[in-house]
Amino acid sequence: MQDAQVIERIRRKFLALTPLLDERSRRQWAAAEASELAWGGVTTVAAATGLSRTTIASGLRELREQSGDVVPTQRIRRLGGGRKFLEDTDPGLWDALDTLIDPLTRGDPESPLRWTCKSTRRLAQELCRQGHPISDRTVAALLNEMGYSLQANRKTREGSSHPDRNAQFEYINAQVRRLQKRGQPVVSVDTKKKELIGDFKNGGQEWQPRGEPEEVNSHDFQDKNLGKAIPYGVYDLANNQGWVSVGIDHDTAYFAAHTIRRWYEDMGSDRFPRAHELLITADGGGSNSCRSRLWKVALQELADHLGLKLRVCHFPPGTSKWNKIEHRLFSYITQNWRGKPLVSRQAIVQLIANTTTATGLLVRAALDTNTYETGIKVSDEQMAQLHLTPATFHGEWNYTIKPRPHKS
Repeated sequence: MQDAQVIERIRRKFLALTPLLDERSRRQWAAAEASELAWGGVTTVAAATGLSRTTIASGLRELREQSGDVVPTQRIRRLGGGRKFLEDTDPGLWDALDTLIDPLTRGDPESPLRWTCKSTRRLAQELCRQGHPISDRTVAALLNEMGYSLQANRKTREGSSHPDRNAQFEYINAQVRRLQKRGQPVVSVDTKKKELIGDFKNGGQEWQPRGEPEEVNSHDFQDKNLGKAIPYGVYDLANNQGWVSVGIDHDTAYFAAHTIRRWYEDMGSDRFPRAHELLITADGGGSNSCRSRLWKVALQELADHLGLKLRVCHFPPGTSKWNKIEHRLFSYITQNWRGKPLVSRQAIVQLIANTTTATGLLVRAALDTNTYETGIKVSDEQMAQLHLTPATFHGEWNYTIKPRPHKS
């Protein structure tokens, strides 16, 4: 189907020429327009002019006959001849169909098709029951003329937007630019989707000998011995490098902080030998939640261990898809292991570590066999001992944690 601009252009031409054309010349003109558009041309011209596909096909046949020196008949159907338009013979049909398709906005909350699949067959059955004899193919043609099309659900709704959402993005961008200009590290962190370990189906396809797909379990029941893998990633924005710890226990704040520590000790310290502070951008939920007291306690211990001042900026609610690590690291890991069953922990680590891109992405990965306790409560006294300074702008999202002096 051509785009709306093409349809509108053809419609304007058709309306301008209609008073000058008889029935044959109309269909032949429409056929010529369809021929110019090549694939999908008949559908496009039908949508623009209101002529049926059969009529345009007749025009195409006549054009071919003329080009082959076949003399066409001179008979032209008398004025008013041919099948009448549905809107003339059944003026209530359009409203009835529109109401069935979208009952709530059309004021019919009790529509019989509100809670069922609105296929063309069911729509035709219900219209016939209401006194509008019609076939399912005609229903499909009418829906197309009315601007409807088959569409799946789309994940776009993020809930209510925070009033300072854009301002927070601007604040984060300013912090990132400021630290990068000073040669300080900036990372994006998050937990990737947990994965079942074992011979389980993994989405996607890969090349295999014809008729010999890799066989996996028919049911996705977790293996008690292998369990699940929990990939937590750290993405270095400046160097296009990532670190992923594959946990096997729980996704906790201490697991997240330990992963950041492993990235810095294995990769970050070499890339930033003069670092004295680290900016961490993260979602507002999960193990690195902005509301989590344990996350702040774990970061304080991390700052003490690394001797770095940690600056933390959380993305506002409902904006996790804007996290850099999602589309610069995790998406490529998913592409790299598509169609491959994640049969073991080591296989997962190897698949992650072998993820590359044309832009030079480098990824290192390691298994984290530590156990992480859940349900840890942090007291007010512990919070008071943190060297945490909230920012003047949304201190719940933006804050700094400085290393505590070493006890002698």
